[in-house]
Amino acid sequence: MDFYREISDAFEEMRQTRRFLHMHPELSFKETKTAAFITAQYDAMGVHYESNFGGGYGIVARINGANPGKTIALRADFDALPIHDQKEVPYRSQTDNVSHSCGHDGHTAMLLTIARILKRHEKTISGNYVLIHQPAEEHPPGGAIDMIKAGCLNGVDAIFGTHLWSLFESGHIYTTQGPLMAAASNFNITLIGKGGHGGAPQTSVDAIALTATVIQQLQQIVSRRLNPLSPAVLSVGAIEAGETYNIIAEKAILKGTVRVFDDETKKEVYDEMTRILQGICLSAGASYELNIIDGYPPVINDDRCAQFLHDFAYSVPAVIDSHFIQPLMIGEDFAYYLEQVPGVFFLTGAKPKSGIAYPHHHGKFDFDEEAMIVGAQTMLGAVLKYQET
Repeated sequence: MDFYREISDAFEEMRQTRRFLHMHPELSFKETKTAAFITAQYDAMGVHYESNFGGGYGIVARINGANPGKTIALRADFDALPIHDQKEVPYRSQTDNVSHSCGHDGHTAMLLTIARILKRHEKTISGNYVLIHQPAEEHPPGGAIDMIKAGCLNGVDAIFGTHLWSLFESGHIYTTQGPLMAAASNFNITLIGKGGHGGAPQTSVDAIALTATVIQQLQQIVSRRLNPLSPAVLSVGAIEAGETYNIIAEKAILKGTVRVFDDETKKEVYDEMTRILQGICLSAGASYELNIIDGYPPVINDDRCAQFLHDFAYSVPAVIDSHFIQPLMIGEDFAYYLEQVPGVFFLTGAKPKSGIAYPHHHGKFDFDEEAMIVGAQTMLGAVLKYQET
């Protein structure tokens, strides 16, 4: 049995699946048609599955080998983003302001291909395989929590997952032991001053001027307040304030994100933010509201599983090289699975062979579709080999 060859031979089908999903994206917690498409594939395969898993659109399929072995889970997400697809390609999104700008369509296509091959060989393979199709990765609290609560990891010995990565070289596999991705949380700050006429600033408390001071001070937290050996990012991504030319704004809203790798550092960041806001508003005669939106915990790979995946990747035909990398300041709710069972999350390089490699969550995001061969071969080969450990 040549599983690698079977994946290569299935490439065109995998690409067509990806492109169909790319043309018909659905937002988090609204993936009705996407879930129906996935279940239809399993119906055609004759694979047992549970749908509406975790009270949402999640799907968990199970394939049991004829021989005893470990129970290993494989996960793919399938939600899209509220981003307009700006690509001029035949498979461009047909839904305005919604697109697969993160590669989840490719993840789903890979896992369905793996499922077909496992099903084809179920009478000769060892172990049990839990195929997790997860909705709502992009929108906290995410889809993983409810799926775990509903029992998708019951009896699972290990879990594997991958993410196609448009900025990393195609044909390469990337992972690390320990922290791979950061804990991500968001915040809203509302600054409340006193509105007034632009020609009489002495009668007002200018919320926009306060905003400038607050942002300057917030940028000092990471560079001057935290231990430089504790990685952290604080970014203000949006400001909403003011109405017209000659009115001093009474209120300003700042939206941003904090990325760290441990709870202690996160607490330090938000404690410092509170101290800064209290001091600035007290001195200006203003007030504030700070709303913290907790996101996903850090993605922390099991050391043994990560080392296994890294070393195994060298034996995969489609893989050019395997790399340990520095942690990334991005968030992923695969973190919740790794809190429950050992496993590894890895990045499959998918940089386009020509043109500009646009980052994830960009309107022109795309990836080298042949990277799906690399990701699927690595995932399937790894879980089958892991049965021997």
